[in-house]
Amino acid sequence: MKEKLVLVPAAVLITAGLVLAFAAYTGAFRGPDPSTVLPKGIATTAPKVTPSASTAAPSLAMSPPNRILIPAISVNAPVMTVGLVYGSVGVPPLNSHNLAAWYNGTVTPGQNGPSLIDGHVDSVTGPSVFFRLKDLRKGDAVTVYRTDGRTVTFHVTWVQVTAKTAFPWKEVLKATPGPELRLVTCGGDFNYQTRHYVDNIVVYAN
Repeated sequence: MKEKLVLVPAAVLITAGLVLAFAAYTGAFRGPDPSTVLPKGIATTAPKVTPSASTAAPSLAMSPPNRILIPAISVNAPVMTVGLVYGSVGVPPLNSHNLAAWYNGTVTPGQNGPSLIDGHVDSVTGPSVFFRLKDLRKGDAVTVYRTDGRTVTFHVTWVQVTAKTAFPWKEVLKATPGPELRLVTCGGDFNYQTRHYVDNIVVYAN
């Protein structure tokens, strides 16, 4: 994890017109209909554990993230803040394709411990912010901008595919000696009976 101070104009961080365009969607749609399905969180059950503070002092003070850049998969997106919604970790609005969400039950990026950011894979109108999350490889860079003007850069160590019914909360949220990042989206097959993907993609980075 590398950290540096970057002064970014607030307008750059919040202006929707500056989002990075995604490649055209070429595959058949496999996601839920947002008009008939209440978006669920990143797993089918609420977390069984809560993030523990590291015994070491945080490397940075608390400051929520407001943008995420992942050059390897052409992600350049604003980040909102979410909590628990109906017992699941919240997600961005389903129709906001280029928007990720930081879960405020975890530390902010740059503090010691795991910080969790999630995003949709797609919707009826095409791919969303984490559509290509599964394509990340070990060593790929993920840069998170914070509201205090600092940026924190992480590097991917592992990409995991896991069933939503067995989401590895203990591994995802366990205390770490330094700042780490978890990126989560849906993946695997789409169950047309339940109207949800059966798996989650989890990216670990430090």
